[in-house]
Amino acid sequence: MLKSVLVANRGEIALRVVRAAQDLGIRAIAVFSEADRGAPHVVAADEAYHIGPAPAAESYLRIDRLLDAARRSGAEAIHPGYGFLAERAEFAEAVTQAGLVFVGPAAETIRAMGDKTEARRTMIAAGVPVVPGNADPIASPAEAGRIASEIGVPIVLKAAAGGGGKGMRVVEDLGEVARAYEACAREAEAAFGDRSVYVERYLPRPRHIEVQLCGDSHGRVVHLHERECSIQRRHQKLVEEAPSPLLGPKDRTRIGEAALRAAEAVGYVGAGTVEFLWQDDEFYFLEMNTRIQVEHPVTEMVTGVDLVEWQLRIASGEPLPLSQDEIPIAGHAIECRITSESPFDGFLPSAGSVAGLEVPGGPGVRWDGGVGVGSQIGLHYDPLLGKLIVHAADRSSAIRRMARALDEFLIAGMATSAPLLRRIMHEPDYLAGRLSTAYLEDHPQLLSEAPSPGEREVLLVAVALLEHRRRGMRAAPRIVDGGHPLPRWADLPRSCQPSGSGW
Repeated sequence: MLKSVLVANRGEIALRVVRAAQDLGIRAIAVFSEADRGAPHVVAADEAYHIGPAPAAESYLRIDRLLDAARRSGAEAIHPGYGFLAERAEFAEAVTQAGLVFVGPAAETIRAMGDKTEARRTMIAAGVPVVPGNADPIASPAEAGRIASEIGVPIVLKAAAGGGGKGMRVVEDLGEVARAYEACAREAEAAFGDRSVYVERYLPRPRHIEVQLCGDSHGRVVHLHERECSIQRRHQKLVEEAPSPLLGPKDRTRIGEAALRAAEAVGYVGAGTVEFLWQDDEFYFLEMNTRIQVEHPVTEMVTGVDLVEWQLRIASGEPLPLSQDEIPIAGHAIECRITSESPFDGFLPSAGSVAGLEVPGGPGVRWDGGVGVGSQIGLHYDPLLGKLIVHAADRSSAIRRMARALDEFLIAGMATSAPLLRRIMHEPDYLAGRLSTAYLEDHPQLLSEAPSPGEREVLLVAVALLEHRRRGMRAAPRIVDGGHPLPRWADLPRSCQPSGSGW
């Protein structure tokens, strides 16, 4: 077993990895930017190292500073979390070249799956269905137009080196292909440093279904069934659940076997995900994410597997503890992402101080959060504040449990996505499992109606006092950042009023 691991990330995933490491008796080492001094993942870690100013480009994206923190701490391994450098092949290479263990797949696997056109070619060779399109980068707008004419519109132009919705353009008219190509190439270069673009047929209302994979260094790979992540905004997921309400046993077997072929084709080691689009009873490979996903808790809830623990055990050289036939699906789980955005104002980002926080409880309720009372939420990083997850015997029970949990959940001091998520839990199509990636576009009333007074979040002074007291009793970690002490708790807010509209 590994003796120590440095977590090269922040927020809720960093705290998640810290806890999993400590549960295994592994020394957990955090890093933090100036904006995250005193953040929960820093407080929870055994040691914490300052790596730079707030901007990610000067801290969490600095490979040299992360490796220096690993050297100073004596870390044996580095866990990349997700986002930032998690899917950068050069980071995995730098870690291994420094003599450390990278908690994830080999750099070659990350590179192969990070290049979307190479990933398509690999999946075609492995017999995994892909969306009709081209397998090589397009050299010109004219070539894009030719391919569009062959496969028919609508098409989608995508950045070969990217993902997450960046560098994408949907085209429904052949006359618009050239303009869309140039816009897509510019955005791809700005986001990923690579102008390469490819074309796929556009599926207007597919479902987004992904399969969780785990592979060990002994040549074994298993899947842990599927998740449905169809409710999205601009390709960013909002609600995830496991299992998918769409799939029966035969389809579940089909898509699971396809995911295993994908993993075996690249010799996958670690915990990753193969994402598919499903439409008209057929599914197509979308991409492989070579790291742990934000929505991994719903898989944990229905299988009883701690995926981060498995990551650490795999990185320690241990074999997978379960065979494919031993991995169950028990009940149903739902995850809602709580972000610092205003859903009724075009999802504008919201900044401020967390003035109050009340987390729901009860059987089958889990909160994976990365903030506490007093946390300063800026605009430097992803807006994810935390994830509310529930598990119950069946989907209907899980929805009711999530609705109750969202009613109990409170975070004050900024706008959040929670009011929208509450509405979704009562919307008839969601209740019936009629989902697609165009769900929000098809249900504009969820975003257009003004919030009622009962939906407004308010600051509870008692919650702030309890959080203040709880944090004050916790021991701080040993900080190695140049002698600046870590505050043991944040000062209580002077005002009892939420900032802005209270959202």
